[in-house]
Amino acid sequence: MDGLAYLHLAETWETPPTQLRSPNSKTHLNLAATPLLFFTTSLAILNLVYPALAITITKGDSGPEVVEVQKTLQASGHFGGRATGFYGSVTQAAVKKFQADNNLKVDGIVGPQTLSAIKGKSPAASADKEPAEKTASKVDRPSPSPTATENSNQLEDTTKNQREQPLFQEPFLPPFKTETAAPSSDKKENELPGKRLANTEGKMTLKKTIYGKISPKSIVYSGDGLFFAQNMMYSHSITVYNRKFKLVKTISDTVNLSKFGFSKFKGNYKGSPVEAAFSTDGKYGYVSNYQMYGSGFDNPGSDRCSPSAKHDQSFLYRINTQTLKIEKIIPVGAVPKFNAVSPDNRFVLATNWCSWDLSVVDINKNREVERIKLGAYPRGIVVTPDSRNAYIAVMGSSDIAKVNLLDFSVEWLRNIGNAPRHLTIDPNGKYMYATLNGEGNVAKIDLATGEVVDKVSTGNAPRSMTISGDGKLIYVVNYSSNTVSKVRTSDLKVLQTVNVNASPIGITYDPETNQVWVACYSGSIMVFQD
Repeated sequence: MDGLAYLHLAETWETPPTQLRSPNSKTHLNLAATPLLFFTTSLAILNLVYPALAITITKGDSGPEVVEVQKTLQASGHFGGRATGFYGSVTQAAVKKFQADNNLKVDGIVGPQTLSAIKGKSPAASADKEPAEKTASKVDRPSPSPTATENSNQLEDTTKNQREQPLFQEPFLPPFKTETAAPSSDKKENELPGKRLANTEGKMTLKKTIYGKISPKSIVYSGDGLFFAQNMMYSHSITVYNRKFKLVKTISDTVNLSKFGFSKFKGNYKGSPVEAAFSTDGKYGYVSNYQMYGSGFDNPGSDRCSPSAKHDQSFLYRINTQTLKIEKIIPVGAVPKFNAVSPDNRFVLATNWCSWDLSVVDINKNREVERIKLGAYPRGIVVTPDSRNAYIAVMGSSDIAKVNLLDFSVEWLRNIGNAPRHLTIDPNGKYMYATLNGEGNVAKIDLATGEVVDKVSTGNAPRSMTISGDGKLIYVVNYSSNTVSKVRTSDLKVLQTVNVNASPIGITYDPETNQVWVACYSGSIMVFQD
């Protein structure tokens, strides 16, 4: 689970810079310092009580000193499991979170350097804003490693001596105006052919938990029986699974850019997979890379970034889902986050976090044909079923952009809610759903009027969503609550909330099996039958 260095820096709230606040915004107390101060004091005392801690505690160790470390991490908000006394994957993840939050060497080892830094330095701003509302009971266990790997490039690896470091936090922005009206219901609108009906009466049950050398940032169904997990930074991989929950292949993000036509880049380069999107026929997957590692990429994005900083541009990988090989590399903007394919297979869209714009890629030409300015921190994307319009969540605002895919003009849905992050749309294109990162709600939006018709709170820090094939249910991962909520779309009633492993961040739905796949950034994928 090497990718956990990025764990909270990638997806948590933070007090905004002054220039991003609206005139009517309120100042929010940064609660990060309190748990970290407590952690600093407690672990200093712990070091006196258990001198062995001054040497090292690593994965696989056990004993009362591990219990104390786990309890201290619980109190600081970094650890959501039970204090079992075994230093396994979950505890290692918690230590890495603390190290990443404080710009320490992220190795998951409680050793002299970590303890010295905790005792001797003022902690950096933490990504943890609030303690989890509720957590699942989890026991650390050893994690098996994947068996299939790919790394076909044999030239000199230019990334060996390049320092990897945590990059950014998605901002927590102050409240904006929102609107709430009576919900509407249309019983027949989602009765679509070719899809299994959503289970609106029964309960989700855990079918399988997948472990391995993974730190999944997202999990996406290909539409053709495969599931792609993007393992972000440090892991540098995409793990592909089938419906039998078997690892089909681990695709390395290492590429030789010169072989793909970028002659100024010599040797091998690493990426950092974030999200995936698939062509309608499931033949191709497009994976965004947060940044590239290697010579010539010296100005990566950060937690607070803007176009004026001229951060490094990055790439989308096009992966053939039959061969599971990277076939094309497409330049886009700085720090591409989310991406989506239009249903007519004309365009791939990618939101560029640090260049504050949208890349429009022509699928037939495999190149960017338009760059559309949007504003601070664009993220989630949905495309309407007729492929005429795309909606983009702009997290540095309360608004959602509506981009006309015929002439690339932009309109706006204003005052949707604080910091919209992820979007999903029903199969008929009538309603859109948005997670509101800054206020902890999910909004239902009538696309005919552009108005919010209802909101619901599903848990602490709702992040990503997926929608059932018939549009009757949405499933929401609540990152800080360590839960997944099943929500009926007609009235936004929460039908069920299930506990999952720490830091659920990605989610996808298989409409042919009614199974929900959940990516837990702490190092697992959980599959629920619904």
